[in-house]
Amino acid sequence: MNCRRCGSPLRKPGDYCLACDTANCESVVVDFDEDRATLTMIDFEPEHAGDDFDPASLVLGETTVTTVPDDGEQTAPVQLRNFAGRVADEVRRKRPETVYAAGERAPLREARAQLHYEFYRVPDDDPVGAVLARRGDPGLAVVETAPEEKIGGSHSTLIGERAGMKAILAAAEHPHVKKVIPGPIDAGGSGSRTGLRAKVTRADEHGNVRLLLRDGSSVQENRVVTTAGDRETGERVRDDLNEVLGEAGFGEDGER
Repeated sequence: MNCRRCGSPLRKPGDYCLACDTANCESVVVDFDEDRATLTMIDFEPEHAGDDFDPASLVLGETTVTTVPDDGEQTAPVQLRNFAGRVADEVRRKRPETVYAAGERAPLREARAQLHYEFYRVPDDDPVGAVLARRGDPGLAVVETAPEEKIGGSHSTLIGERAGMKAILAAAEHPHVKKVIPGPIDAGGSGSRTGLRAKVTRADEHGNVRLLLRDGSSVQENRVVTTAGDRETGERVRDDLNEVLGEAGFGEDGER
């Protein structure tokens, strides 16, 4: 493949051109398996596409990163980190606007931690198809404000104390969250489980969501203002936030 701008040969499909500082890839889709990760590079949409335009033509190519699974107590974390690191290196070669990922959770989480691009989960059954189906959707604005500065409102107390603040900060760290507004604490519930749990509820018509914190019989509803402008895009942010909270140990099935 050659650079779209200067024609210089690229070593791999979708690579960023260092000769003329040009991006040749808009998105990278990563499908993780236990022993490999398949990266699919997606092109920019042509300016003039007729009615018979085939979205599959936007696929530039694929790159596969393989690994040997390891279940050793000390060696498995190293193998996982190295595997995810190699995937992250391949993504950085492209300098994409957005990364989409599906498949095995452990390497996906580790790769996301090593990358600093917009990062979304997509369905496991057809991740590339899911991304192509979003073709033409407007991108969401990114908020660069520090997570601590996104927290506001008249209620400063959080249930779960330090754990509650950690869950709130995990949500506030999301690039499409503008503000988190803690609500009052309702201690009149009947829950018996211990340990803080967190769940993001269905988006409203403006794309904003509610972050519910539960600790025993106490419940706190926190308003989360996002950069999404409608329910559909707000649902994408909601899914991503629930994934982040689950990875942090605050999901409905987790305890902290």
